[in-house]
Amino acid sequence: MLEDKYIVCKDCSNEFPFTVSEQEFYAEKGFENEPGRCPDCRRARKQERNGNSRNTGYREERQMFKTTCAECGNETTVPFEPNGSRPVYCRDCFQARR
Repeated sequence: MLEDKYIVCKDCSNEFPFTVSEQEFYAEKGFENEPGRCPDCRRARKQERNGNSRNTGYREERQMFKTTCAECGNETTVPFEPNGSRPVYCRDCFQARR
């Protein structure tokens, strides 16, 4: 017979209940481990992860590298570091070759 358990959160060290209904839900889903964080810390952690995702509208500035176009000879920038093993083209020449 299941009964409520009290677990200490590994983030905030507060004790929180792991209720019978939560235990049944975990068993139904096949989860083998008990929760390690209280609901507040789980929510904060999820929000922190989601805050760093693509959905925020914020995107880190991509590092660009200067190089010379293999077709026209103009200076251009590309989002990768050319290593000389393949030709690199400016946007216009790349589009023309497609």
